[in-house]
Amino acid sequence: MYYKKLLFAVMALTFGAISAQQRIPEVEALLQKMTLEEKIGQLNLLTPGGGVATGEVVSKNVEAKIKAGEVGGLFGVAGPDKVRVAQELAVKKSRLGIPLLIGSDVIHGYKTTYPIPLGLASSWDMDLVQQAAQMAAKEATADGINWNFSPMVDIARDPRWGRIAEGAGEDPYLGSRIAEASIKGYQGDDLAAAHTMLACVKHFALYGAAEAGRDYHSVDMSKIKMFNQYLPPYKAAVDAGVASVMSSFNDVDGIPATGNKWLLTDLLRDKWGFNGFVVSDYTSLNEMIPHGLGDLQAVSALALNAGLDMDMVGEGFLTTLKKSLEEGKVTEEAITNACRRILEAKYISGLFEDPYRYLDSKRPAKDILTKENRALARTLAAHSFVLLKNENNILPLQKNKKIALVGPLADSRNNMLGTWAPTGDVSLAVTILEGFKNVAPNATIQYAKGANISDDEEFAKHVNVFGPRIEIDERSPEVMVDEAVELAKNADVVVAVVGEATEMTGEAASRTDISIPESQKILIRALVATGKPVALVLMSGRPLTIPDELGLPVAILQVWHPGVEAGNAIADVVFGDYNPSGKLTVTWPRNVGQIPIYYSAKNTGRPAPENDEFQKFRSNYLDSPNSPLLPFGYGLSYTNFEYSNLKLDKASIGQGESISATVTVTNTGNYDGEEVVQLYLRDVVRSITPPKRELKGFRKILLKKGESKEVTITLSPDDLKFYNSQLDFVAEPGEFVVFVGTNSDAQLSKSFVLN
Repeated sequence: MYYKKLLFAVMALTFGAISAQQRIPEVEALLQKMTLEEKIGQLNLLTPGGGVATGEVVSKNVEAKIKAGEVGGLFGVAGPDKVRVAQELAVKKSRLGIPLLIGSDVIHGYKTTYPIPLGLASSWDMDLVQQAAQMAAKEATADGINWNFSPMVDIARDPRWGRIAEGAGEDPYLGSRIAEASIKGYQGDDLAAAHTMLACVKHFALYGAAEAGRDYHSVDMSKIKMFNQYLPPYKAAVDAGVASVMSSFNDVDGIPATGNKWLLTDLLRDKWGFNGFVVSDYTSLNEMIPHGLGDLQAVSALALNAGLDMDMVGEGFLTTLKKSLEEGKVTEEAITNACRRILEAKYISGLFEDPYRYLDSKRPAKDILTKENRALARTLAAHSFVLLKNENNILPLQKNKKIALVGPLADSRNNMLGTWAPTGDVSLAVTILEGFKNVAPNATIQYAKGANISDDEEFAKHVNVFGPRIEIDERSPEVMVDEAVELAKNADVVVAVVGEATEMTGEAASRTDISIPESQKILIRALVATGKPVALVLMSGRPLTIPDELGLPVAILQVWHPGVEAGNAIADVVFGDYNPSGKLTVTWPRNVGQIPIYYSAKNTGRPAPENDEFQKFRSNYLDSPNSPLLPFGYGLSYTNFEYSNLKLDKASIGQGESISATVTVTNTGNYDGEEVVQLYLRDVVRSITPPKRELKGFRKILLKKGESKEVTITLSPDDLKFYNSQLDFVAEPGEFVVFVGTNSDAQLSKSFVLN
């Protein structure tokens, strides 16, 4: 027993580094007993259809297949009693009694949902990111789940893509830090502990670069761009010891990721040293058929030979691998290796020692939706909000005012949790109307819907696949606007909650028009026309094009989709109990014609002027500035911060040396507040074209009003490196410029030389 516990602890910390010399004796002994059919069975991941299916296939005859040893794992089943039934079928009714992995999409909280990942990333607070993942793991494991299809670390620079909501944004450095914190939160220090779970980094790879921002679409990019801009968060996840990797739907260099040997073996295993297991996305193995790579037998053999270990739902492995082995298209060694990796994951999870370790029927009541968990969700939400504008310091509101609370999302319980919250319960969500009454009981709050999220009935049908998210009122749009305007005229201040329904982003929720729907634009203009102070609470799962709204004399607080404690958290910030500190992790475009737009773009040979002045024969537009509406890293506060006295501890460094930048930050406003100090680096001359600047460090600090702090951020030797044209990771001698400030447009700068 001592040996096993020690092994669990060690291997949990080094999951990505299990070598052939470190094989687990119990697993090797089990492999010797297994038939070919039982090995193939371990490669089969099914769903009985109890959860949210993200494809057209739901598994059949699941119970019989478990008994026959033809299932390695399930997802879509939860609850200690339900999972126990499935686990007992595997342990007591199959020949070898191999326990099942039980997976789930726990994307931003389990039952206690917190902000969508794009929102949580906007906190720039790695401690909170880790705490969030720990809470999610504790709740999910209490319900019998031991494997999580999270985190998604895809770099996304096209806000038309709906799944931008599920990741950390556009930047590889920030994305890497969030990947590390998430995995540490899910997996902890001991994967055999009952409150930790296997993490699964996804989607490997490049899924966030789908052409035209359309889900499941093709991806085409150079390897230099892959290695420097898109692959770092996946590698950071592997280095952090992530237990599993999910292949993506798209192609990589012309070969779908699920069957791409260069991706799954040459890069992931041989170059990066990953020794966990790889699972396909939902039927992505089968989807290589319409991609044009052959029939089910052909693509199944291709995937196994490429390095895929587990087939999600499609059953291509189960139904074709034996025939492919007989025909010499795959080897038994490849099947055994895939089976071994899945068994190792089960062993490290402690399932062989106790298949029922996650099935304590007392835990759900103790660990799920507790008072402490909801308090953390409220904190996470408040820290994720980004103040985009605060005309005339409209915010924070006093708690004794007469407030007109209007908008289609102000009292919409169905739209608080956000996309990809299949385990959450919308009935438990706190609406904004309820939150205002909870936080400001002395305020006079009057509510009117004011507008539909959209008046387009066909669009509403597309959005409402998982239930009513856009509800079109029986009243006319004009009647609803008039009602809201009357409330506004009799109020001291107007708060309008507008934006997107939850399923306007997420998987299979791409949009070509990412502005606020016209029904709500009409409402906003009518409210502003009353002359009363107006604060917009903007709810969305992606950056929106809001140049019209930003030009109005309003305050704008971006709240994403905040989770189960949405209303309370929004009220906390609107009424000043918490000073907003979030920063954007994606550049906000002026219009869709600028997409993709991101801060770390390269200069052309004919760069446009920095002041956005139009010049013919330069890289600019006739009808729009090049600059974004809002830059990466942007976010205001109820107070003000000044940066001064930037200095470097050295003027020049040698290869392998670090360098530190120190800046003084002063809170010059009237509120205590948190600030994210951001450091960007420019490599002035190098052998391949450099980005204009790249994020290489950040610190989140709390400053009392009037307080100053010196903040030091150290650049490591690796921070100066990049992948060159030979894909070598190098730092080339020359000049570097450090920029430090409040967002990616930081102007304070100092130079140093790398010898």
